[in-house]
Amino acid sequence: MKRFLNIIVLTLCSLLLVPAKAELVQPVKWSGEVIGDSVRLTAVIEQGWHMTIIDFGEREFDDEIHDLFTITLAKDELTPIRFNACNDVMCTAPETWEYETSPQPTQGKESGNNDSQSLLVIFLLGLLGGLLAIFTPCVWPIIPMTVSFFLKRSDKGLQNAILYGLSIVIIYVGLGLLITVVFGASALNALSTNAIVNLLFFALLVVFALSFFGLFEITLPASWSTALDSKARSTGGFLSILLMAFTLVIVSFSCTGPIIGTLLVEAAGHSLLAPAIGMLGFAIALALPFSLFAMFPQWIKSAPRSGDWMTSFKVVLAFLELALSLKFFSVADMAYGWGLLPRWLFIAIWIICFAGIGVYLLWNIRSVNVTRKIIRIIVIIPSFAFAAYLVPGLWGAPVKAVSAFAPPMAIEGREVFNNYDEGMAYARQTGKPVIIDFTGYGCVNCRKMEAFVLDNDSVKARLKNYVFIELFVDDKKIANGQQPKAKGESIGDVNSRIQREQFGSNAQPYYVQLDAQGNMIATPMVFTTDPMEFIHWMKY
Repeated sequence: MKRFLNIIVLTLCSLLLVPAKAELVQPVKWSGEVIGDSVRLTAVIEQGWHMTIIDFGEREFDDEIHDLFTITLAKDELTPIRFNACNDVMCTAPETWEYETSPQPTQGKESGNNDSQSLLVIFLLGLLGGLLAIFTPCVWPIIPMTVSFFLKRSDKGLQNAILYGLSIVIIYVGLGLLITVVFGASALNALSTNAIVNLLFFALLVVFALSFFGLFEITLPASWSTALDSKARSTGGFLSILLMAFTLVIVSFSCTGPIIGTLLVEAAGHSLLAPAIGMLGFAIALALPFSLFAMFPQWIKSAPRSGDWMTSFKVVLAFLELALSLKFFSVADMAYGWGLLPRWLFIAIWIICFAGIGVYLLWNIRSVNVTRKIIRIIVIIPSFAFAAYLVPGLWGAPVKAVSAFAPPMAIEGREVFNNYDEGMAYARQTGKPVIIDFTGYGCVNCRKMEAFVLDNDSVKARLKNYVFIELFVDDKKIANGQQPKAKGESIGDVNSRIQREQFGSNAQPYYVQLDAQGNMIATPMVFTTDPMEFIHWMKY
């Protein structure tokens, strides 16, 4: 009878008190998570609301549930949940929620949206890399070759230009798909945080930087590009255009290689499609100007020739490649615990690189014409300004603009455990709740979240209520005190297994909130740069 009256009252509330608004009011967010043969159901309730469970099989609950509801059931006990929510002025209509799949929950966001945003970022990074590649010394000289090739095919200028652009896109996207298929998504994720791979990319960028400084020239065998170019000119139709696109790829590889490699490593930590999406953005940006030159060969007459400006561009690019190379070395340095590149030294080298750009461009500025003088000044001013911005970082300032690249800074005001068992034992001893931070030395978004969220004063004040456990999934040091399953297993392997087996995720950053007994008390939090969103997520 009581339950029948509750249903009548709640239904009347929903009919009488819900105002006519366009947006859908959803103060209760449900999620489910498979844990072995059981499923943990969680409802996160917005502040100021309370939830009433109208029907959930034969189970009885209190009339009102505030903040959080969680229950663990065997899979064969799952039934639909009938519920509604009320605040001081309104009630929602009764709803039914049924657990069907096991999505990875996020705080206030659907995981699919998060994946889409990541792919968009990778695509934009690819576009930026492609635009940068256009001005590299290996790509620019190909323009005359392109024009001379298409001058002989001016009868179908538009069609040939479109086919040429599509050929470039097909080659680069095909490369991204091939790498994904060969290595697989999980292997690519491991590749992006592998210390040896990061050292190889560090060495590669340093070698290319030295080349751009003029110490030596890096070129692929001339016979490769000559043979392709000759074959393209003697072949008709789409095949000849495809071969011309291959010529562009081969000739430009010595300059585009570092850009592509960096892009693929960054894309590797996201999803199966990320490498192909990144290469799509890169190919579109690179193909566009060549398609236009193929369409209108006479434009070559107005294009600037290689000369002093190209030398200046190479030197600026060399400084940037040296700075970016440190990010890859830093990952290996932290993963193996060498301690060779502390944060202050990283920042010091970046200061030298960006100040070096300004000094180099300023050195002989009087000898260039007015147009190039203005362009140099446009680059000089932000270079010196950015170098000056970094200086306080030598003494511990956060300099958040480089948080995605530099080694993480120590965050004061919280005690950190790097061992899961030790942290949970301390939580049980003190009765304090737990926040587990699954992170990685090679995780760019982890560094951003540390700088913009965890270093926030309000967040740090709330973190004092928790036992904070920070687990690096790419730590290559041998695990001795964390019960490795196999001899020689690394700390990162153990931490990664804990995340996969206990929390069903392998992405970083990933924050889990538990009570002192290890029960989840909130939906896991993923990447955000909003401190208030993180504070709202915290229960204590």
